[in-house]
Amino acid sequence: MKHARLLFLLVVLAGAGVRLLVPLVEAAAPTPGAAMAEAANKLLAALTLEQRKKAVSSLEDSHRVQWFYVPIERKGLPLKRMTPPQRELVHGLLRAGLGTGGYDKTAQIIELEKVLAVLENNPVKRDAELYYVSIFGTPAAKGAWGWRVEGHHVSQNFTIIDGKLIATAPQFLGANPAEVRAEGPLKGRRVLHAEEDLGFELVNALDAKQRAQAIFSKEAPPEILTKNDSKVEPLSLVGLPAKSLTPKQTETLRKLLAEYAARLPPALAQERLGRLEKAGFDKIHFAWAGGLARGQKYYYRLQGPTFLVECDNTQNDGNHVHTVWRDFEGDFGRDLLREHHRAAHAQ
Repeated sequence: MKHARLLFLLVVLAGAGVRLLVPLVEAAAPTPGAAMAEAANKLLAALTLEQRKKAVSSLEDSHRVQWFYVPIERKGLPLKRMTPPQRELVHGLLRAGLGTGGYDKTAQIIELEKVLAVLENNPVKRDAELYYVSIFGTPAAKGAWGWRVEGHHVSQNFTIIDGKLIATAPQFLGANPAEVRAEGPLKGRRVLHAEEDLGFELVNALDAKQRAQAIFSKEAPPEILTKNDSKVEPLSLVGLPAKSLTPKQTETLRKLLAEYAARLPPALAQERLGRLEKAGFDKIHFAWAGGLARGQKYYYRLQGPTFLVECDNTQNDGNHVHTVWRDFEGDFGRDLLREHHRAAHAQ
């Protein structure tokens, strides 16, 4: 936890001309865990009893690890069944868990439902209010709890233990259209442009020998390979290891990983990147399938000993992107909960 900063206020005593420096204590910013607990409790306090029954489940509820990114009805409390002030509190929870970068992407993806409603002439299916919030357990500084906000192309899952240990996966964001081409106020929007552009930058920076190793298929798979599996195991270790990259190529790989990490507040993003460094950056493999230029269908993945990133753009003639971050042991906080229960049992 960061220490409070000590500031000084210059005070001039009236009539005596005496100047004093009076120390002031500036409160430290809340940790991500504390910020999420505060935001979750504000939301819960604003809900009716009936709404809370839909929003709250136990941490052991099987629905916590059943996640989806397609437009279907879910357990939880949808934005559609909330008042405007209550919806703003959900957005406050998202801001607490995601920081500026992750929140902005999530909000823009939700807004794409309005584009799809017009393109498909189906406002019932494509409804920007069909995003569901779920609170698992009791948000507090001690103990274990979790939360999720989920709907079409968004699944943000968090598990918090004692306010300090925080699991942030699975984390899924998708965009349809990947690029808004229809006339209107959102024309030209590419919510996940950096994830796409940096991937193309890296694969096209490879020389012929590197590219032959990195590209495992000329045709991209139709979907991310792990789909919405509750638990994932490492995929086949195809592709090019980071240790085989030049310094400039390595810089691009780091930028790409940082873009995915930046879906979280800075403190959590640093923790995410720190874990993959500790496990061995040189062991990360970059694997590609499909076309090498924007507009062509493609797939890539980044896989290290502890994590997996998948990105594909194959549907809607290559204008529909899916991205996901998975932690092999950390999804839904499985590793953290295991240690938490072991410590509690020992006590």
